[in-house]
Amino acid sequence: MARKDMGLALLLALILLFSLPAASRAAEDPDPSALAAILMDRRTGRVLWAKNSHQQLAIASTTKIMTAILALEYGREDDLVVVSKAAADTEGSSIWLEAGEEKTLRELIYGLLLRSGNDAAVAIAEHLAGSVDNFCVLMNSKARELGALNTCFANPHGLPHDHHYSTAYDLAIISAYALHNDRFREIIATPEYTISWPGHPWDRALGNQNRLLEIYPGGDGIKTGWTKKAGRCFVGSATREGWQLIVVVLNAPEMWEDAVELLDYGFNTFTCEKVLYQGQVVLSAPVLKGQSAADVAVSRDFYFPLLPGERSQIRFHFILNQKIKAPLSAGSKVGEVEIYLQDQLIGKVDLHAGRAVKKIPVLIHFFFLWETFCQ
Repeated sequence: MARKDMGLALLLALILLFSLPAASRAAEDPDPSALAAILMDRRTGRVLWAKNSHQQLAIASTTKIMTAILALEYGREDDLVVVSKAAADTEGSSIWLEAGEEKTLRELIYGLLLRSGNDAAVAIAEHLAGSVDNFCVLMNSKARELGALNTCFANPHGLPHDHHYSTAYDLAIISAYALHNDRFREIIATPEYTISWPGHPWDRALGNQNRLLEIYPGGDGIKTGWTKKAGRCFVGSATREGWQLIVVVLNAPEMWEDAVELLDYGFNTFTCEKVLYQGQVVLSAPVLKGQSAADVAVSRDFYFPLLPGERSQIRFHFILNQKIKAPLSAGSKVGEVEIYLQDQLIGKVDLHAGRAVKKIPVLIHFFFLWETFCQ
């Protein structure tokens, strides 16, 4: 090929490379500005990418994810809450609550998650636990329960405190838990919510501060945060074709760009594959005093995010009950299957009887016993 033709071909190749959409180049390893970050599959908890994910850091208003969980689990949304002076005087971001004002718990939760009201956080804490200190006991207990072992809550809002911190990993598992709650998912995806403002000629319009809902296809959560100590923080989520990812970026100067980069990396690099199917028959098992063997079937679908080539590394370990007796009804649990990626346990699924197995009539059972004895 002539030198001129080679140069033209190289130029065309470069033009093609840099004209590709960002999504097609997202398989490159991310390089976010965040001091700590993580990308996690919500359903399985698989970590798809991480940076300093277990480093304890200030987390600002991402704290309010836990506050909202407890409000939804321990409170009733129609409860009336009388705002204390301490709540009304809370510094920082606010929904402009006034001492003595009555608000429903529902209104306070919307103010907490959409507008990041520190005053709403304190009002919720005092209503549910009697004091901020008592509420923090509940927060820390819930964190331990969820496995967030590098987290300590000293307040319900995230204002700076020496003993208030978490990690990117812990925030991801707390958020994965929160996203199981239908009301939590509904609230965090609400663009705007209006609450009353007695004594004023207008109501409070609370706009959602989460830009991911607008800028990212499938963006559906979760919570922003900022203090001088924590820097810009964000916990986000996005769902595509039923597959939801969670992203956490802490102390991230380019918070939105980081979140988008990591989500793109996850959706473009991994594939959420159905490894097992509900109703899939995987074994045949003998049934004591049964007229036939049992079809052993998978009780539910099992999905897992996989890199190219990893599907061939999946293996299964079947564990059946020691005694499976007739009569056996369809759907009865007969064991479980452990799913491994190489040597790492990635999940467990119950095994059920795929169909009913009747008991052998007594006379026929004795006949078989006699026949066996006479042989």
